[in-house]
Amino acid sequence: MKSLFAPPQPLAARVRPQTLEEFAGQQHLVGPGRLLWRAIKAGRLFSSMIFWGPPGSGKTTLARVMAQVLKCRFFSLSAVMSGVADLRRVVEEAKKEQAQGRRTVVLIDEIHRFNKAQQDALLPHVEEGLLTLIGATTENPYFEIIGPLLSRARIFIFEPLKDEETLVLLRRALQDRDLGLGAWRTEISEEALKYLARMAGGDARRALNALELAVLSTEPDSQGIIRVDLDTARECLPRRELLYDKEGDAHYDTLSAFIKSVRGSDVDAALYWLARMVEAGEDPRLIMRRLLILASEDIGLADPQALSHTAAAAQALTWVGLPEAVYHLAQATIYLALAPKSNSTQAYFRAKAALQDKGATRVPTPLQDTHRDARGLGHGRGYKYPHDFPGHWVEQDYLPEELQGGRFYEPGEEGAEKELAAKWQARRGEDRKPVGD
Repeated sequence: MKSLFAPPQPLAARVRPQTLEEFAGQQHLVGPGRLLWRAIKAGRLFSSMIFWGPPGSGKTTLARVMAQVLKCRFFSLSAVMSGVADLRRVVEEAKKEQAQGRRTVVLIDEIHRFNKAQQDALLPHVEEGLLTLIGATTENPYFEIIGPLLSRARIFIFEPLKDEETLVLLRRALQDRDLGLGAWRTEISEEALKYLARMAGGDARRALNALELAVLSTEPDSQGIIRVDLDTARECLPRRELLYDKEGDAHYDTLSAFIKSVRGSDVDAALYWLARMVEAGEDPRLIMRRLLILASEDIGLADPQALSHTAAAAQALTWVGLPEAVYHLAQATIYLALAPKSNSTQAYFRAKAALQDKGATRVPTPLQDTHRDARGLGHGRGYKYPHDFPGHWVEQDYLPEELQGGRFYEPGEEGAEKELAAKWQARRGEDRKPVGD
């Protein structure tokens, strides 16, 4: 397709909202009566701020709107491109502004990319009020921003835009003759607009730039009209981007949702979170590793085949690889979600606690190794060999003397474990108390 003339700046940059009334989304922050709304209307910033949220949700735009409304000197730095030297230049300019009674706001985009030394360089100027910091980040600030800086700033969480909010921005861009696409004779089908809003996944920048691509890459018809239909929109924005960072919150939160869904026996939810991870490019071996853990941690003896089944799926994953290995991931996920649940393997941690409480106790004489010096020291004396007794079992104590009579294992009541535990309880009796009671 032949491209028409394209302006130097992307559409998303050109039509960036300039006022609070034009700003779309984040009504929990800037809606009437909300904290930021009150601060802007009052004409003052109460502290430095960290704007945390997904790409294209309006973090940078809101910072610019606030600076403009409050008539502050505004500086914008990118943590990717800027360093301490750039901060020093901003500080010098801020001192001049302060002498004239003006406040300076500095926006640092992607602030999580500043190292500790660069973040430390901000501290004294934020502390004394020379600079009002607005840090924009897509990463969890509690992990990426140093504590002293966090304590001097308030965190505001941005949400992805709703489809209807993105649609407002798209329609406005189509009507704007000066900065948007209003100078072109265009006809965009409603289904194409809704598709772009939906597939942008709450990212206004992505939606606007896809709209511009659709318009500028479409030849006018015989009447000079650029007609953008659903097929063109699909070509310009073929798939919805999944917000997923393998080292960030999305990774940990999605994996947590997946495991909790399997543990909670919700097959549909488990498959949804599985698909979300796989389609976002998560390492399938990591997913299978977590399933192997869950097979013993949350199912255990309630279904003794769960671990074998999952281990077989893990081996198949190694041999087959993606994309076909999604069948093995899905099979293991479904099996474990449907399986009866038991967390009786937590007994290990009760045994560990007893070890820490009592220390390394002496191994009872009957349980000691007889192969070294049984004759001289009596190792193994008094041991009853279970196979010499009916049913291949005989009652004797296997715990150290200090722990005899105690119990770590508390059997579950589901699946095969109920039957297995019943035999154990019949042999041992019910007079043993859990250790620590």
